[in-house]
Amino acid sequence: MSTPVTSSPILSVTSASKRFAGVRALEDVSIELHAGSVHALVGENGAGKSTLIKLITGVYQLDSGTVQLRGENVAFDSPRSAQRAGIATIYQEVHLAPQLSVARNFFLGREPTRLGSLDLKRMNREAGDALKRYGIAADVKRPLGELGLGIQQMVAIARAVETDASVVIMDEPTSSLEPREVDLLLELVAQLKAKDVAIVYVSHKLDEVFRACDTITVLRDGKLVSTGPTSELTRRQLISRMLGRDAAELEKDGRTKLAGHKTNIEGEPLLRAEHLNRRLILEDVSVVVRPGEVVGLAGLLGSGRSETAKAIFGALPLDSGEIEVGGKALTHQTPASRIRERVAMLPEDRKAEGIIPDMSIRDNIGLAALPQLTKAGLVSRKKVDDIVKTFMDRLRIKASGPNQKVSELSGGNQQKVLLARLLCLNPRVLLLDEPTRGIDVGAKAEVQALVAELAEKGMAVVLISSELEEVVEGSDTVVVLRDGAQLGRLVGDDISEDKIMDLIADAASERIEAAK
Repeated sequence: MSTPVTSSPILSVTSASKRFAGVRALEDVSIELHAGSVHALVGENGAGKSTLIKLITGVYQLDSGTVQLRGENVAFDSPRSAQRAGIATIYQEVHLAPQLSVARNFFLGREPTRLGSLDLKRMNREAGDALKRYGIAADVKRPLGELGLGIQQMVAIARAVETDASVVIMDEPTSSLEPREVDLLLELVAQLKAKDVAIVYVSHKLDEVFRACDTITVLRDGKLVSTGPTSELTRRQLISRMLGRDAAELEKDGRTKLAGHKTNIEGEPLLRAEHLNRRLILEDVSVVVRPGEVVGLAGLLGSGRSETAKAIFGALPLDSGEIEVGGKALTHQTPASRIRERVAMLPEDRKAEGIIPDMSIRDNIGLAALPQLTKAGLVSRKKVDDIVKTFMDRLRIKASGPNQKVSELSGGNQQKVLLARLLCLNPRVLLLDEPTRGIDVGAKAEVQALVAELAEKGMAVVLISSELEEVVEGSDTVVVLRDGAQLGRLVGDDISEDKIMDLIADAASERIEAAK
């Protein structure tokens, strides 16, 4: 879908370089953005994509190089000054105010006033109208934090688009979205393109890149690998450029342990969560996992996947239901009680519920292991260092060292830090909510292989992913949910994307018939 570029660039970056703590994050990278064109920026986690975006938008300052906007040199001192100049940015993590209403967030920084006070009626009316135009169903008067992560992301996207920007930067905008919402977003991208907006599209989802983008720039290890028309690249060529190795080799590595579903899993369940109920959230949901088994939770946004995992972990109080781990009934509904029983959970939103950004990699990983590494109130620094090094090596965490701040890492490496923290607990039951969200194809294959390896060693794994393909390939059993209720359970060779969607569609038809 490549569009010929003939005009001068709206924004250009020339020979941009940036270092952190002596480590090269970006070196001599150049890129041009043109009106009415969608420019993909791709590469592995740690390739320099986010660093480049933050240099353009004033989060970081260049060590060397230049940024030009409409032919004039610019050096923004903050994201707000970049926004005033017409550059809107949508980040992978939602950077809004969860305690404020949807409407207040939609107008954040550009609130309309009337007689010196906020015009709330106008904000509610105009925010509601705008969200409807983008197919977003949300009560604009509700606090944003009460909505699911996918809806929050759509609100952030709609807010950025409504600022009349000439440059829109989208950093993993679909990482929390369902397929229907992805389609809406890509329609939005097409509308912006038709209005001569220059768009930067950062995504690890290569299908979206080939579907939406005219030009692709590939970064690897902070350096520019190539820039060229999308039409001149195949998917395999693109992956090979991103990784610096043959794509076929990667596919083989990532799928070796995912081939086929285990059907001969025996033994008593490690996790038995039955008849879980929470008013208006969960209705009679049951999840049973044996040692060595991966049970996937499948469903659309708002189906109750994350809520089921949180209930099992003790983070969502239940009205009724029974949870056992290793045959022992768990009566206390707290995460601390689950951790004591060696139940660990990777949250969906790593920024809000996972990492501690201002602490080091060492401290983030070591937190979970402190009780085991403490004697007479003292922590053995050597033992902490040893365990951190072990997991940094095992998960191939890219960093300058264990003392680097987690906030300075790429999204994929932050995810690996969280996984390392969980594995320090030596869990029996592992709850993984979107473990590959927002990470590149190489890191994704590593995480998928790790999950398969942990299951092979006897761990009970619950896997949640908005990508049905990932659930189908990685699960031995799949529990299908809709609106907090369990629709069915698929096992072994019965697991397929079509059968999952059939269950969801049948439930929707029954609901429509019942409402007549």
